[in-house]
Amino acid sequence: MAFGQQSGPPASARQVQQLTALVVAAGHADLHDARGPLGLSQRQAAGRFTRDEADALIARLEVAAELGEGAPEAAPPPAAVRRPSGATRNLRTVPTEVLAAELQRRGWVVMEP
Repeated sequence: MAFGQQSGPPASARQVQQLTALVVAAGHADLHDARGPLGLSQRQAAGRFTRDEADALIARLEVAAELGEGAPEAAPPPAAVRRPSGATRNLRTVPTEVLAAELQRRGWVVMEP
């Protein structure tokens, strides 16, 4: 299977129409507009779904509509664990006055919180 291709039979025109109607009812202009909030791929945002994908998204949107919610949010991606770089660790040891003076020298406006 080529990259980005469907892995099953395509959704029917009726399923795509129903999906589009549910997406519009949820407050989006179209599938492209709902791509980020619903977690759709580029292929899906263009209206190309497998039957199983369409059924799953229809069910998700219908449940959200019954509960009176907007479009359901996609699961957030896992947060990347960031460690401070060497420069950041070194800046934490610099006295506040020295850091403020350097920022002012570079044209920044510095004031106490």
